Amino acid sequence: MILTVTPNPSLDRTYEVPALDRGEVLRATAERMDPGGKGVNVSRAVAAAGRRTVAVLPLGGAPGALVAELLAEQGIEVVPVPVAGATRSNIALAEPDGTLTKINAPGPELTAAESEALLATVRARIGAHAGAGGGFGQDGDTVTWIACCGSLPRGLAPEWYAELVARAHDAGARIALDTSGPSLLAALRERPDVVKPNAEELAQAVGRPLATVGDAVKAAEELRTYGAATVLASLGADGQLLVTEAGTYFGSATVTSVRSNVGAGDASLAGFLAAGGEGPAALASAVAHGAAAVQLPGSVMPSPGDLDLSAVTVTADVPLDRLLTEPAS
Repeated sequence: MILTVTPNPSLDRTYEVPALDRGEVLRATAERMDPGGKGVNVSRAVAAAGRRTVAVLPLGGAPGALVAELLAEQGIEVVPVPVAGATRSNIALAEPDGTLTKINAPGPELTAAESEALLATVRARIGAHAGAGGGFGQDGDTVTWIACCGSLPRGLAPEWYAELVARAHDAGARIALDTSGPSLLAALRERPDVVKPNAEELAQAVGRPLATVGDAVKAAEELRTYGAATVLASLGADGQLLVTEAGTYFGSATVTSVRSNVGAGDASLAGFLAAGGEGPAALASAVAHGAAAVQLPGSVMPSPGDLDLSAVTVTADVPLDRLLTEPAS
């Protein structure tokens, strides 16, 4: 069972528009409403694969209640931590060529008591007894991974993720962390088992631009020296990198069309963890999930029928000199 933690969840509305004409009245050709936030998306992708997942998240107001309802409809167990502020609502405008314009609300400001309640809830869900697979769980479940994902809401210090990683490790759980900036750097000192930056987040973490796949490899290796055991780096259309103590691998996939890239990185992380969270086979699963996600509308997560592993290539012969399609600064 994969447990996810999303400190700043959202209610996401996606509108497909013929073109984004500034200052004009836009008429959507399609619309979707989904529960959002990186950890939420990981849970949705895990559930779409037919595996059990539990989502821990602070929820408040009518948007929060709707997020919980939408997740329950997808078969996801929600462990809400009540907060006074209303859960944020985000808007995305998707154009036919795959261009996506997003408006993300800041979300509520959590109090010190709400912050501690969120940490305590995660610790309680991990449980106090060893599960059959060596993890920890409740009610006969084994927590194989905890995925801590997304930005921190107002009121939570950058060190909040570091505290979460430390508490989870104390309970014997493995941690996958998907965040950026000071929150990522602060958490590295607690040695998360996996971190999943994209190219821009990787460049920001090491303080220099990335122009080639080799640049990204060096940056990922640097994150490992800071404390990350494994780095799973998304390079957009160029593919994904897996940098571990055992070796470095590069994965890519053929994608015929891009409809929306919302949640594609989250789907990749879910695919990686669902496949065991280590090695080239898990990387292939991550690439397949990400490639499938970009071909679906809004933030729809791929099901097994959407995956095409035959379109995925994973190699230890990393193309270090390949220029990134979108250099990161």
